[in-house]
Amino acid sequence: MSSLRNAVPRPAHKERSQPQARKRFGLLEKHKDYVIRAKAYHQKEDIKKKLKQKAAFKNPDEFYYKMINSKTVDGVHRPKEEINKYSAEELMIMKTQDIGYVFQKLQSEKNKIDRLTASLQCTEDQPSRRHVYFAEDREEARELQLQAKSKSDVSAIHVPKDIKKKMDRSYRDLEARKSRAKDLEKLYMDMSMQKELQKKGRKRKLREDEILNPNGKPVYKWKADRKR
Repeated sequence: MSSLRNAVPRPAHKERSQPQARKRFGLLEKHKDYVIRAKAYHQKEDIKKKLKQKAAFKNPDEFYYKMINSKTVDGVHRPKEEINKYSAEELMIMKTQDIGYVFQKLQSEKNKIDRLTASLQCTEDQPSRRHVYFAEDREEARELQLQAKSKSDVSAIHVPKDIKKKMDRSYRDLEARKSRAKDLEKLYMDMSMQKELQKKGRKRKLREDEILNPNGKPVYKWKADRKR
């Protein structure tokens, strides 16, 4: 009987819409909409009740430092900007740690560049190795010369496509690492200069006409102090 009852088509019951006379009030609120609205209303009422209790039991003599170390901006409490939070010695220590981290990353990039260059057999700066052969006559000398020429002809060697693709990817990686190492070295030099400028001692920035080989970078000169 249950299968027969399910086989008979039944009409779909639609929810009642807003009557024509009440169209000006918008959509007709269903029970699920009322549940959501009621939960939100009671949640707000509970918050207001708790705030009223806190205000009623508040001690007028209560004080804590956030009252004077923060301010309200658009209804939101924000702490005041802390000026001179760290001393000069603490700032110097933090600057040294930052420089050490940058130097470590620079050395790591240089080591990776060296390993990648060795694997790709980049021998641009190395002298070419040559073997000296001795021939007894001109015929043997001509044969040795042809053999050496065929061995040195790299274009005649067939390189598979997958290996060539890997080599191209490695060369691109090498160029990217060289660019990254150059940027890290520049950052290391700038941070070292800022650290030296924070140290004690009289110094001044040299003008363009006072620099022997100007390269656009600022040059400072420290005045000699008499040591006790």
